[in-house]
Amino acid sequence: MDLVDWELAGRVGRRVAPDGPHVIDEVANAVVADLRRCAAQAVGLVANVSELVAPVDDNVAVVDRPGWIESNLTGLSQVVAPLADRFDQLGTGAARTAGAKLSAAQLGAALGWMSGKVLGQYEIFVPVGMPPRLLLVAPNIVAAERALEVPEQDFRLWVCLHEEAHRVQFGANAWLSDHFSAEVDTFLRAADLDTGQALKRFGTIFKTLVKILSGDEQASLVQAVQTPAQREVFERLTALMSLLEGHAEWVMDAVGPQVIPSLATLRERFERRRSNPSTGDGLLRRLMGMDAKLRQYSGGRAFVAGVVDEVGVAGFNRIWTSPNTLPTLAEIEDPHAWVARMADGAAA
Repeated sequence: MDLVDWELAGRVGRRVAPDGPHVIDEVANAVVADLRRCAAQAVGLVANVSELVAPVDDNVAVVDRPGWIESNLTGLSQVVAPLADRFDQLGTGAARTAGAKLSAAQLGAALGWMSGKVLGQYEIFVPVGMPPRLLLVAPNIVAAERALEVPEQDFRLWVCLHEEAHRVQFGANAWLSDHFSAEVDTFLRAADLDTGQALKRFGTIFKTLVKILSGDEQASLVQAVQTPAQREVFERLTALMSLLEGHAEWVMDAVGPQVIPSLATLRERFERRRSNPSTGDGLLRRLMGMDAKLRQYSGGRAFVAGVVDEVGVAGFNRIWTSPNTLPTLAEIEDPHAWVARMADGAAA
């Protein structure tokens, strides 16, 4: 039996997802065509600034919010599948069914809320035999460019640069996808599915919720629900995600104003928007660990810029050699420490 009632999760997600901006069909079709054009343009630009080359494909999907939810449910079902056997050994049939429905409601609500925030995504977890896709969430891109009051063409290309950078990271480094998947699998397998232990952690979770609701910016619900065995893996995953997101952010800006004339305005307004969510969004962001995600963008971008300033793009690209050359979380905060480790022969 599945850990999650995936059909129910989809229904909840679609119900929770906010309505997109109103556009007539003719405009919507033009947006889709323009996003595809920007995605194609981004390929050469990202290759030039990143000095990474990945096989070129046309597997770009311009989706709406329900489409993004469906993609992520498919991916998540692949991720948690190995846990299904362990789950089957716990509790009665009725308890497992109730748990799967509760998980579906929680997951669906989270994805529904996030579906109104995400601009794009590169699929990593896909069913066997299916190629990954670059997703662009059209209603969110339109809503963001309107809210920011920035040039449509510049903003759309800027977003496509970020997502194309993710495609290149994995496409140019064949080992990276397997490594990422293995780390996630290790993290999930370290989950404590024993009911007794889970109940013991409930007190910690409750205290963390109280701290979050009282404004403690250091409190993390994501950290609270982890087992001790998961924390070490989580630290490695956080460092990896900081690298991936930071590199994509660096690429977005490295193309320069000669390609995106309003680049400085885009970055300034986008950062202001990230750092000033509404009260409700701010609370949800912290409950779901999204504040950590935002720190990955800024901290990771500073790390990449620091390394490139010191050793150039070619020197930075040694980072993609193997798992041994990926930065630690401490090195994300100290780019020179990573450079020094590489100088000591860590790439070998």
